[in-house]
Amino acid sequence: MDAVRDIALRAGARIMEIYESDFAVEAKDDKSPVTEADQQAEDLILAALANEISGKLIDAYPVVAEESVAAGRVPDVTGTPFWLVDPLDGTKEFVHRRGEFTVNIALVVDKVPVMGVVLAPALNNTMYWGSPLGAFMSKDGGAPQAISTREMPADGINVVGSRSHRSEKDEAFLSQFTVANMTPAGSSLKFCKVATGEADLYPRMGRTMEWDTGAGHAVVSAAGGRVTDPDGNPFTYVKPDFANDSGFVVWGR
Repeated sequence: MDAVRDIALRAGARIMEIYESDFAVEAKDDKSPVTEADQQAEDLILAALANEISGKLIDAYPVVAEESVAAGRVPDVTGTPFWLVDPLDGTKEFVHRRGEFTVNIALVVDKVPVMGVVLAPALNNTMYWGSPLGAFMSKDGGAPQAISTREMPADGINVVGSRSHRSEKDEAFLSQFTVANMTPAGSSLKFCKVATGEADLYPRMGRTMEWDTGAGHAVVSAAGGRVTDPDGNPFTYVKPDFANDSGFVVWGR
């Protein structure tokens, strides 16, 4: 975990160098934005996982990473643990300089994220991480603080949702709850707000990709929450094309 946290911090530092420059924005085949920060951060993470962890701490697990998959480099992860990497989650937040973008690194075992790191480099290097050892957060390299989800209050829950992807299906799902507060947020920070007890529920009925969710999923699970599909079934990974087509719900305690 310490090694992966360090890798995320270095990727975040590289992203911030580009964030503070006059960077260019391009469009991928699916029309989503991409910048040099996405690619440079992914290159750094992949090299570090290969050179600093594989063969030294654990076996050389394959890596499923967003930009690599977009370029057609898709490893076979059948029956093996694998790394799941989104080098810059929330590229729209990055492009519009809103700060709510993250570096996501997860380890998936038996189709479940068992370890995850989420770093928000533009938000005082706020980092969240989770594993069987527990869930924690830190800011500006400070001492780790244990985090946990909270019991859903009976008089109204706090909901966190996407700033740019709210849908009628999300609203229909929420209609069964008494909602006290609705807070928009970007990237995988929405998972982290549930993990810290700031929010009780995060529904997302639209399509996402597994690298969008893996690290946050691990943090929420370690903090006592859970992630399910919209019908309440366990949310698992290694789906066709690594796509979360059915949507998901992140629950507090």
